[in-house]
Amino acid sequence: MEITVRSGDSLWYYSQLFNIPLILLETSNPGMNGLQLQIGQEIKIPGYLRENYTIDVNDSFSTLAIENNIPLDMIELTNSGVDPMQLQVGQAIQIPQRVTELIVDDITDYTYEKMVEDIKELLSIYPFIMERSAGNSVMGKDITELQIGAGPNEVHINGSFHANEWITTPIIMRFINQYALSLTTGLLIREQAMLPLYEETQLSVVPMVNPDGVNLVINGASAAGDYSDSVLAINEQNEDFSGWKANINGVDLNNQYPALWEIEAERKPTTPQPRDFPGTSPLTEPEAIAMANLAEERNFIRMNAFHTQGKVIFWGFEGLEPPESAEIVNEYERVSGYTPIQYVDSYAGYKDWFIQEFRRPGFTVELGEGVNPLPIEQFQEIYEDSLGIMLANLYL
Repeated sequence: MEITVRSGDSLWYYSQLFNIPLILLETSNPGMNGLQLQIGQEIKIPGYLRENYTIDVNDSFSTLAIENNIPLDMIELTNSGVDPMQLQVGQAIQIPQRVTELIVDDITDYTYEKMVEDIKELLSIYPFIMERSAGNSVMGKDITELQIGAGPNEVHINGSFHANEWITTPIIMRFINQYALSLTTGLLIREQAMLPLYEETQLSVVPMVNPDGVNLVINGASAAGDYSDSVLAINEQNEDFSGWKANINGVDLNNQYPALWEIEAERKPTTPQPRDFPGTSPLTEPEAIAMANLAEERNFIRMNAFHTQGKVIFWGFEGLEPPESAEIVNEYERVSGYTPIQYVDSYAGYKDWFIQEFRRPGFTVELGEGVNPLPIEQFQEIYEDSLGIMLANLYL
């Protein structure tokens, strides 16, 4: 919600009036000098929306403030162009309303378009969430990164490297929503206050690494556009794409990294497939390149790749993982019940490459159990299990 600065206003005053932590106002309005606001400036107030209201008989700003249990000046500030002494029956005004419910709620068949709409709404309510494009998919879709937090410790989570593991995307999106809601309302998450974590950590998330593949799994060949004939040929003319893990080119994005890629290439398919084809060489696919560039450009102290299924956490690669990885995965196990597995006969994954390149903790977290794509009925159970991991990622 945006308001217009009046004479004598300050970010500190808005913080008190709207009961929003000052740091959230500062990060919602980057580049603004909070000590020298200019009259007429537009200020973003996180955690609020404007609700239209039509003046009725006997209404006044005072009575509306009482009825809505909000300060009188909140209504006056939200209706700066309205003379409170000249209200007319039928006149339209706006009442500021604190957002107290989650907005990421339509999680069934969670396509790229659903994610984009949810991100748009989250950014409008919580402008302290930053959005940028980390790159583009084969079909030109943005590989969106969201950032939330003002601290020096950068941590990362990603989802939907594999197309039929798309349930990881609404899991991550729901957490971002719950995190932002907690910050603006003061609600605890598992008895944990979130503001100190916001001040200490910057969380980076790429909710959907493989948007073309996700849409293909959910909507079929029609979602592939100019690639529809190609994906049908790769899928042997089968219109059921539920087993498709690859990107739209038939390349497995989690087999694309130069971390013993040659071993995978020797034993995996040599042509495009719905799954497991590592490409003709490492880092041929734009999605894989975007994720490599992201890690190289930033200073992530740890990385978490969310996949499905198995309720396990892979955390080592060729003995290159640092000692603290064991401590972190033990905490992940405690809060989730998932089983840590240090080594597995699999290479060329994003986690493998991250550990190899940066010698920092990297984890592949296999959410849930069953056959991919996991049924959406498992969402709440998976979310509760993974919530502990996502919180631990912020406080460790």
